[in-house]
Amino acid sequence: MTDAPLDPGERSSIIRDSLGVGVATGAYGVGFGAVSVASGLSVAQTCALSFFVFTGASQFALVGVIASGGAPVSGALTAMLLGTRNTLYGLRLAPLLAWRGWRRALAAQVLIDESTAMSVTRETTPAARLGFLTTGVSVFVLWNLATLAGAVAGNSIGDPRTYGLDAAVGAAFLALLWPRLKSRRNRLVAVAAAAVALGTVPVVPAGVPVLAAAAVALLAGVLTRDGETR
Repeated sequence: MTDAPLDPGERSSIIRDSLGVGVATGAYGVGFGAVSVASGLSVAQTCALSFFVFTGASQFALVGVIASGGAPVSGALTAMLLGTRNTLYGLRLAPLLAWRGWRRALAAQVLIDESTAMSVTRETTPAARLGFLTTGVSVFVLWNLATLAGAVAGNSIGDPRTYGLDAAVGAAFLALLWPRLKSRRNRLVAVAAAAVALGTVPVVPAGVPVLAAAAVALLAGVLTRDGETR
């Protein structure tokens, strides 16, 4: 990773791609707002979740437990379990972005799947930082605005999957990760992680399949590094 400055073309490309991801991901916050209010949370509680928690999978997990009649504490624990994957992202991005002090603390608020994906594929530190910030901030702003809109509208908007927003988020994330699958090792790790996640879905609580898949990738990284240092 180098500190080479960005040329105007690369900067524009990163910003364009990041804003595209921000729109696709942020728009799905409408669905969370509507589902959260329908599950019994108030508009203020729903907006607070998006602002302070700001990790969609954990937010949906929490309201899903509440909607099914579970205790709020159980929902919170499930959300925390699912959110632990962000710790793995932080370990990867800390040396990549090379921020210290208050900058690192603020960056942690927008450490999500999309901002991680938009930074790990970059060749230089400035490019990684730009991708991370542009994606993270755009998703944060749009997700919170969409959450408010969805919470106020309530169930009147219908199922957000009708508009294809859930597919758009997944497709955007896959497109961002695709360049990382050029090597045979990365493809094998991706297939193994996907197989473990799909295999554990029927038998474990929500959130655990994602952690299991992340464990596969982490184990592969450790074994590969050990092999390279011997």
